[in-house]
Amino acid sequence: MKKNIILLVVGIALSLNACKVSSQSNKSPQQEKNIEQKVDSVLALMTLEEKVGQMVQYNGSWDVTGPATGTTNEKKLERLKKGLVGSMLNVVSVKNTREAQRLIIENSRLKIPLIFGYDVIHGYKTMFPVPLGETASWDMILAEKTAAAAARETAASGIHWTFAPMMDVSRDARWGRIMEGAGEDPFLNAEIAVAQIKGFQGSDLASENTIAACAKHFAGYGFAEAGRDYNTVNIGVYELQNTILPPFKAAANAGVATFMNSFNEIDGVPATSSSYLQRELLKEDWNWDGFIVSDWGSISEMISHGVARNKKEATLLAIKGGSDMDMEGGAYESSLISLVEEGEISEDLIHDSVKRILRIKFHLGLFDDPYKYCDESFEKSEVYSDKNQQLALEAAKKSIVLLKNENNILPIQNKVKSIAVIGPLANDKDSPLGNWRAQAIQNSAVSVLEGIKKHAPTSIKINYAEGAKLSTGERNFLSPLTINKNDKSGFEEAINLAENSDLVILVVGEDAFQSGEGRSQTNIGFLGVQNELMKEIQKVNKNMIMVLMNGRPMDLTWSDQNIPAIVETWFLGSQHGNAVGEVLFGKYNPSGKLPVSFPRNVGQEPLYYNQKSTGRPNANSEVTYSHYTDAGRDALFPFGFGLSYTNFEYGKIQLSSDSFSGSEEIKASIEIKNTGKMAGAEVVQLYIRDLFASITRPIKELKGFEKIYLEPGASKKVEFTIDKELLSYFGRDKKWGTDPGKFYLFIGPNSTELQQVEFQYK
Repeated sequence: MKKNIILLVVGIALSLNACKVSSQSNKSPQQEKNIEQKVDSVLALMTLEEKVGQMVQYNGSWDVTGPATGTTNEKKLERLKKGLVGSMLNVVSVKNTREAQRLIIENSRLKIPLIFGYDVIHGYKTMFPVPLGETASWDMILAEKTAAAAARETAASGIHWTFAPMMDVSRDARWGRIMEGAGEDPFLNAEIAVAQIKGFQGSDLASENTIAACAKHFAGYGFAEAGRDYNTVNIGVYELQNTILPPFKAAANAGVATFMNSFNEIDGVPATSSSYLQRELLKEDWNWDGFIVSDWGSISEMISHGVARNKKEATLLAIKGGSDMDMEGGAYESSLISLVEEGEISEDLIHDSVKRILRIKFHLGLFDDPYKYCDESFEKSEVYSDKNQQLALEAAKKSIVLLKNENNILPIQNKVKSIAVIGPLANDKDSPLGNWRAQAIQNSAVSVLEGIKKHAPTSIKINYAEGAKLSTGERNFLSPLTINKNDKSGFEEAINLAENSDLVILVVGEDAFQSGEGRSQTNIGFLGVQNELMKEIQKVNKNMIMVLMNGRPMDLTWSDQNIPAIVETWFLGSQHGNAVGEVLFGKYNPSGKLPVSFPRNVGQEPLYYNQKSTGRPNANSEVTYSHYTDAGRDALFPFGFGLSYTNFEYGKIQLSSDSFSGSEEIKASIEIKNTGKMAGAEVVQLYIRDLFASITRPIKELKGFEKIYLEPGASKKVEFTIDKELLSYFGRDKKWGTDPGKFYLFIGPNSTELQQVEFQYK
């Protein structure tokens, strides 16, 4: 009997033409139907214990190529050999994934292959800009290309699945994980998420160059109270639907293979157990057929939330809520079988989850060949290749945002004969890699100092002084370094160097691990002695350029008032310094635009451009309107903002009609001309305001953008289409629809410098 079962499974696998769950799939409905039949056939062979095993994910916390040590690891090894584990994470390299897969294939009854997952957030070994930084490029083709390159390196290393992209809309600079997403706007989040999903998954998920993507965190994680990671989320249904969910809906429509639920609660219900989010919306209303993985231990964490007394109760809540796979929580493997046997849940719930998991494994082609991602020659040729380094440089350059350029101090002119490069991050080859760095090699990035020396004309003398120091010791996710809090021993050298140089380049900001998961801060200024260093340097040389490295919006008020030029470089990845060098010396014209508002101080947070009017928007008296008495309410640098070395002239907005109805549409066009002396790229942005609706609506919402490249003197007409769907929102009747009435349409280079026209939807 055992032999017959194995032959049946192998026969199913060999007869399968693997495909992908995607709107981009080229498989016919009949082929999709055949896949479902294969999934059902495998499911019919499985015992309850084997089904539950598919819903369990283990962390590869021990050496899978050697003997397991410790009671826990021995138990995990035993379950692997029995085929009672569906997935592993953090098992990397062809050697290790092959060995872990071998344990299943050579020892288990049904030989159902493992799916290996890993946090490939902005690259595997080649590092691209952190997601918030790359979003500043507003270049969706680039986002797809870097995700595809990351997928190739990941797949070449034996891994099938990334826990990315993160599409949590976030408006709070205090939240450290803001660096992992696309910022404050739902529309921009959706656009870049879809581009990344296309890059990761390609046109065929069974290709050896692609991996499964994961839309996370479902949902509301970026709205944690006070910007404190894992904290409570309190939002209404309208904000949930109109602000938080659109990127996830776009991801589902794009065929993302998996979702990950989030750590937070929404209105008292932990997302991990939310049947509204996971079953009603995602699986039923959106008709999505992938599987949902919990975040790390989030099922068991419902005990700490106070909605479950133990793992068994947490398991009951999670499976009813729609969580399909338990990431390293130990809940499903300990409690699911007994819940079925005791009649607390129907085995149909188990069947639904297991079918979803098996479906993705078939799409990946793992039943055809469990070792298909285990090609060591591909691993050697693809990982950290020259081609990927070139793409990393392109992405880094496009992600840089020029925030200030007083008196055109940039690009640096040949009349400058000496430059003092100063700052704790100037010669740092590690911080540019950013947080969530996967398998990046420590200290492997090109430093800013290296980039300046490489790209500066030979006529300019480059000198360097650290000024302020990084704390000593090894830095990693668990033990981040920070800027030294009290060591001023380098000040004298830096001040002397600045005083005797034509130009100062200050390289300051955050250490790589100041932002990221668990890195929330109440201070979004410059930590350590950096403020003092900047002020002392400014006293002796006001001809300064600030190169900012960071993973979150920072308080730049003093810098804006005292430093002529500010260049936002984020953490740009492997080629950070070369990108900065090219921009500073005019070899590349910066074109980035902010994906998130920069505040005047932390007291403005959360801060975002698409606010509501409120009932008292204007200064009708000295006190009683919506404002602060000690600071402005607007951003220091607004969403969508970014300067160039050239000038772009915007013509007048032209509408094809001033009204439309039903299935009709209108066109809004505008002529853009490069009136400067240098070629450059501009991001033309479209915003809409619904003046009167069934619920209060934002004063403006991004609804379109186009990045164009123009030679000096050249012009281009940019055109946007406005239809009913573009104007729709989730209204008081709990439905998506469009109200008839007046709308404002805005076009401009950022969210504040906008032309306005009106139109009617009838």
